[in-house]
Amino acid sequence: MNKILDAILASDTTAEDFANLSLPESYRAVTVHRDEAEMFDGLPSREKDPRKSLHLDEVPVPELGPGEALVAVMASSVNYNSVWTSLFEPMSTFAFLERYGRLSPLTKRHDLPYHIIGSDLAGVVLRTGAGVNKWAPGDEVVAHCLSVELESADGHNDTMLDPEQRIWGFETNFGGLAEIALVKTNQLMPKPDHLSWEEAAAPGLVNSTAYRQLVSRNGAGMKQGDNVLIWGASGGLGSYATQFALAGGANPICVVSSEQKAEICRRMGAEAIIDRNAEGYKFWKDEHNQDPKEWKRFGKRIRELTGGEDVDIVFEHPGRETFGASVYVTRKGGTIVTCASTSGYEHTYDNRYLWMSLKRIVGSHFANYREAWEANRLIAKGKIHPTLSRTYNLEETGQAAHDVHRNVHQGKVGVLALAPEEGLGVRDAEKRAKHLDSINLFRDAEGERTDKHSRDTEGERTGQHA
Repeated sequence: MNKILDAILASDTTAEDFANLSLPESYRAVTVHRDEAEMFDGLPSREKDPRKSLHLDEVPVPELGPGEALVAVMASSVNYNSVWTSLFEPMSTFAFLERYGRLSPLTKRHDLPYHIIGSDLAGVVLRTGAGVNKWAPGDEVVAHCLSVELESADGHNDTMLDPEQRIWGFETNFGGLAEIALVKTNQLMPKPDHLSWEEAAAPGLVNSTAYRQLVSRNGAGMKQGDNVLIWGASGGLGSYATQFALAGGANPICVVSSEQKAEICRRMGAEAIIDRNAEGYKFWKDEHNQDPKEWKRFGKRIRELTGGEDVDIVFEHPGRETFGASVYVTRKGGTIVTCASTSGYEHTYDNRYLWMSLKRIVGSHFANYREAWEANRLIAKGKIHPTLSRTYNLEETGQAAHDVHRNVHQGKVGVLALAPEEGLGVRDAEKRAKHLDSINLFRDAEGERTDKHSRDTEGERTGQHA
């Protein structure tokens, strides 16, 4: 791995040099283990600790198949799917690997007693398989996480509809939280040249997901002037939705959980902000009953911020906790578009406010290759920016996942794989200089609370709490 890293860091390494590099027999990767899949049984989600389930293992380099690439991973990031994998919720991902392994002799490679996780990467192509023409060793790339087979007609209008559609690093093996990753070459996209490795790795999954959900005609089809309610507007998904709304001439109404997160939204350019904790919104009276009076209070607050208008689009991802309110506050003929359920999968809402007001609920899941490419193109053009707030080393991935699980992070958290330090990989310093404040916005916000965060995490590590 040292020779590979040296070649990447050198300024004069050619494509031929990369092609001639010897691959190692093994590499380091973040994994969960099949024989530990029941380790958290009986515990509530909040008490499950990714630091106990995530391992840094030495694993063999997988066989390279047709249409695939082995990529040296310089950096990756932590998404909620990695947290779910580490908690074995809502089910063990080994069920996904077993199912995929039954598809063909080639996919059998993925059915292993360990699962290498991670659905983002920025790195350098080392090898390509048979039939690959567009990509070659030495190419600097990022990867989106859609894995498809495309042997069915269903996927050829929208690849997300492929019956064998999977999320790489979650429903497949050999993910990006590792020193080497195995991807299909139709997952690859050019690395934005003004970003460092860790910055380039951070947007992939969430940026593409937000693009399809909010901008694409497969999602909400946002237009200029739309009022867009964005839950968790400073978080991994919401921070990109907020940027897309602002860049597209829409009006984001940003829902956050603290003044610090509200300030991040202001720095992005948003003006309409609701701090749901400060304003005391509680949409559930108890475990089984929602509070319509709170829906109405919430809707009234939104109209105060929009000049009397209801929202055209709700960018939904919390799920159970917020869905009833989301359906209620959407304008007549409006759209609730949902891509996740981080607070619970069973959604309850009053259907009268849906059917009688001709509202739509649209399900949105990740993005097809074209949508991911367009989302990455906007990053490369400096129209949308990474929301990276903090970076961990590969050895600290368990802590990174723990922090995401506890929602003590802002935006996205990155993980350095082969990259020995932050700030490497920038190829266009002039373009970077034009956008430096936006690139560092979430880092700057993180810096304002680093001392407190360090004390809190150190207390959790040692069992000492103030």
